[in-house]
Amino acid sequence: MIEDRFLIWRFNRGDPAALCRIYEKHRDGLLKTAAALLNDRAGIEDVLHDVFVEFAKSVGRFELRGSLKGYLAICVANRARDLNRMNRRRAAVDPDEVPPRAADGIGPAQAAMSRETIARLDAAMAELPDEQREIIVLHVQSKLPFREIARLREISINTAMSRYRYGLDKLRSILNGELGS
Repeated sequence: MIEDRFLIWRFNRGDPAALCRIYEKHRDGLLKTAAALLNDRAGIEDVLHDVFVEFAKSVGRFELRGSLKGYLAICVANRARDLNRMNRRRAAVDPDEVPPRAADGIGPAQAAMSRETIARLDAAMAELPDEQREIIVLHVQSKLPFREIARLREISINTAMSRYRYGLDKLRSILNGELGS
C-alpha cells in the first residue's frame, strides 16, 4: 500500500518508470481477473491494455482513495463487463471454445479431466449475472475484501455479500444440475 502511494506520487509527476512498475506489479492478478470475467478469451490482453491506456491518461491528476489493486481490479471488471455486453450474441461460452490451460506435471487423463472441469466452471460462471460474477471474481481471484468491493462499486457491504452468496448458490445449482444429467 505504501509502495503504491509512492508509485502514484511518482506517476503524477510524470515518471514513466512508475507506470511501468505499477503495470508489472499488478499485471498477473489483473489478467487473472479479466480471464475469470470474460466470455471472450481473446480479449483478456485487450482489457488490460485498455485499462492501462486510460489509467496513463490520468497522469498528473490521479487520486488514490483506497488500494491501487482494488481500483485497477474494478477498472478491469468494468471493461470486461462492457466487452461481454458487446459480445452478448452468445448466451454462454461453449465449453469446446475454452482454450486448454496448462496442466503442470500431471498425466494426460488428469489434464483432460482438469480441462473439462475448468470448462464447466467457466461456462457456469458465464451464466451468472454480471453483478454476481464480478463480486465472486473480485473477492476470490483478486482477494478484495467485501468492504472494499462495496466502496469501489458504490453499493452497501450487505449487497456485495448477498451478490456473492447468491452467485455461489447459483453456481452450485448449475454445476449440480450438470452432474445430475
